[in-house]
Amino acid sequence: MTDLKFEQKRSLSRLEAADQLAALATALRQGGDAELEIDPWKLSLRIPDDIHSEIEFEVEDGEIELEIELKWPITSAARTAPSPATEEGTATKRTTAKRATAKRTTAKRATAKRTTAKRAAAAAKGTAAKKS
Repeated sequence: MTDLKFEQKRSLSRLEAADQLAALATALRQGGDAELEIDPWKLSLRIPDDIHSEIEFEVEDGEIELEIELKWPITSAARTAPSPATEEGTATKRTTAKRATAKRTTAKRATAKRTTAKRAAAAAKGTAAKKS
């Protein structure tokens, strides 16, 4: 189960995207406690010296997708007991995050089905051409 999840999807200019990545790079360079401004919120993170990185690049249906994923463990010292108000807000965020995850999962499955259908159609064409 996800303890907390934040997801923001919006269109950005190339300059806005660069600013977000630069802020993230600065936070990574500084390490320790870092703050990222993700309009209209401020995200505070404790960033350790060692992190796991995963980069995914995909071209499909006329679009390029680049995903950069960074992971690191949460230390027990970094976790604090949330206030009741925070717990209530976190529960709402979890519900919203679960819905967003479900939508993303559904979209990925639909994309996978389209890809499978395209491959099957291409294979069928190739088989029909070979028989002729």
